[in-house]
Amino acid sequence: MTEAAISISNLSKTYAGGKKALDDVTFDVKRGEIFGLLGPNGAGKSTLINILSGMVSKSGGKASIWGFDIDQDHRNAKASIGIVPQEIMFDPFFTPSESLEVVAGLYGIKKADRRTMELLRAVHLEDKAHAYSRTLSGGMKRRLLVAKAMVHSPPILVLDEPTAGVDIELRQQLWEYVQQLNNAGVTIVLTTHYLEEAENLCDRIAIINHGKLIALKDTSEMVEMAREKLVELTLDRDISEESKVVTFAHEEFEKAEIVGPRTLAITYNKDKANAGGVMRAVQKQGFEIVDVTTREADLEDVFLNLTRAKAA
Repeated sequence: MTEAAISISNLSKTYAGGKKALDDVTFDVKRGEIFGLLGPNGAGKSTLINILSGMVSKSGGKASIWGFDIDQDHRNAKASIGIVPQEIMFDPFFTPSESLEVVAGLYGIKKADRRTMELLRAVHLEDKAHAYSRTLSGGMKRRLLVAKAMVHSPPILVLDEPTAGVDIELRQQLWEYVQQLNNAGVTIVLTTHYLEEAENLCDRIAIINHGKLIALKDTSEMVEMAREKLVELTLDRDISEESKVVTFAHEEFEKAEIVGPRTLAITYNKDKANAGGVMRAVQKQGFEIVDVTTREADLEDVFLNLTRAKAA
């Protein structure tokens, strides 16, 4: 099927008091992809997710989920999506097993068709199935939220900051499960502040800032937007005050920073220079280079550059 998993057209939301959380946002999420939705705090990501879930009413525009308009066919739209909220919400007096059974009942799933233990096993909570939810750790509670979102087997799963406060081991377990779901055909929408996660997991990434969509590209293209490269040079002697003036003024450098008595961090544009040229420029000032370390720009650099540029 070629129809988008989620289709958003000119979506806007203005809250009482005039705060515009979303401003004419348009994009599609393809079926079967892992889609990253990034942006600073307050950018509008959670508002967009809450509109899709039916918790917030939009001010304008259209949105459909799995082909179902959220206004005209809200029942099927809601049935086609599972939301893992940013906030940890649970009933402390229910066990994980009971929590999933209640959600399954709300969705009208017959007892014979429920997958309670299968889901708990998938999120590594089978041994906690009959423990009170209040006794679970923070990471376990987040994994329980994922299981609850998948009770009705939706074709789309939205994860809003799912690994916030989760340790590295539990985060890896969660992503393993998410990738298993995606391999089985589930479309994933992810918001995260861990940009390395988005870079490693997502097929495409959209960046929202101040309620506006400012970028939407394949992840590889997004990273390619970072044209800067950093080279850190360890020199054979201390950098004198006279040398500082010459070094900072060199035309091939985007930025030069002295990070140690003999260490110089130089940023340059890969379209205009290369590491060899940067090193030769430093050597022409009479320095010998003892050691070299380079670092390519990553998604975090792109994110910061885009959001700073749009905010300026």
